[in-house]
Amino acid sequence: MFNERRRGADPSLTLLISLAAGPKHGHAMLLDVERFTGQRLGPGTLYGAIGRLEHDGLIEALPKLNRRTPYRLTEAGSAYLEERLTDLARLTAVGRARIAT
Repeated sequence: MFNERRRGADPSLTLLISLAAGPKHGHAMLLDVERFTGQRLGPGTLYGAIGRLEHDGLIEALPKLNRRTPYRLTEAGSAYLEERLTDLARLTAVGRARIAT
């Protein structure tokens, strides 16, 4: 039987989508992702993804506010997100067409 836990979205992608709405610190991203995916990321998953995205130049840290570090998308991050969403839309269209036949 299908394992419901496997339905989760890619944490890096969901964080990029969250930051597309504007800069956020880690906890704010966590809450936003939970709102639009229905799934809560664990702290290790959240901060691991933030570290990878920052290392890859897709997000950048802003100056700390009240001990919290906000992050924002970089230009490269916006371009990468657009590319990923285009790819996913194409895959979704193919999948829906194949299910319909």
